[in-house]
Amino acid sequence: MTREAKTLIQIRGLANRFGKLVVHENLDLDIHQGEILGVVGGSGTGKSVLLNCIVGLQKPSAGQVQVLTEHLQHPHTIPQTLDLACPFGVLFQHGALFSSLTVQQNVALPLIEQASLERDDAEHLARLKLAMTGLPPEAALKYPAELSGGMIKRTALARALALDPEVLFLDEPTAGLDPVGAAAFDELILTLKNALGLTVFLVTHDLDTLYTACDRVAVLENKRVLVADRLPVVAAHDNAWIQSYFHGPRGRAARRAADSLENS
Repeated sequence: MTREAKTLIQIRGLANRFGKLVVHENLDLDIHQGEILGVVGGSGTGKSVLLNCIVGLQKPSAGQVQVLTEHLQHPHTIPQTLDLACPFGVLFQHGALFSSLTVQQNVALPLIEQASLERDDAEHLARLKLAMTGLPPEAALKYPAELSGGMIKRTALARALALDPEVLFLDEPTAGLDPVGAAAFDELILTLKNALGLTVFLVTHDLDTLYTACDRVAVLENKRVLVADRLPVVAAHDNAWIQSYFHGPRGRAARRAADSLENS
């Protein structure tokens, strides 16, 4: 990201407490317009909890999430019934598809329920969104139980894109995919981000995704954001978890693969 990058979402003093368990305390983070921000951290650091707070599914114990609407292209499209300040699309960790609905019906549902489209129009648009994510036309009439892991991810992504969001939230989008499928999904995210002008908040543990797709990386540690910067800056941090994560065998392999791709 350039120095002129605008802050689209500003998080200040965020706290999340569940009884005696404190997940976040005094957490600050900025999300820049047009970037892909990768969010990493050890188990239990609250990556998904943070995502849920930003999109309004989890009410924080303290602090605030402010969306700077002057930087949005279409702030008037915000549903008044939602406590959100900008149009969001969310891909949940395990897809969260409705098992009793077909792929096409899953993607059409937000268009019917939130945009009040007629079913035929909604399903036509749903097929277009499915095509955008690389699914073949025949996948539209399948049920989630008939899909591979990669097809489930792409269906969930199509549903996240259904209402033309400006900010896309992805929770472990490549988890469970084989290396080829994960690499293809990373490329898809990059293509959609560039084509649609999306801002992407991406929770992941996949080092290849970080090196391939992310403009910046934020590390959650000790209940707050330890560092948020370009990947080389983050990887050079002297924190023990960062050192083991980015400079272990997998981190070195991901870095070599990224360097090889860049130089090819």
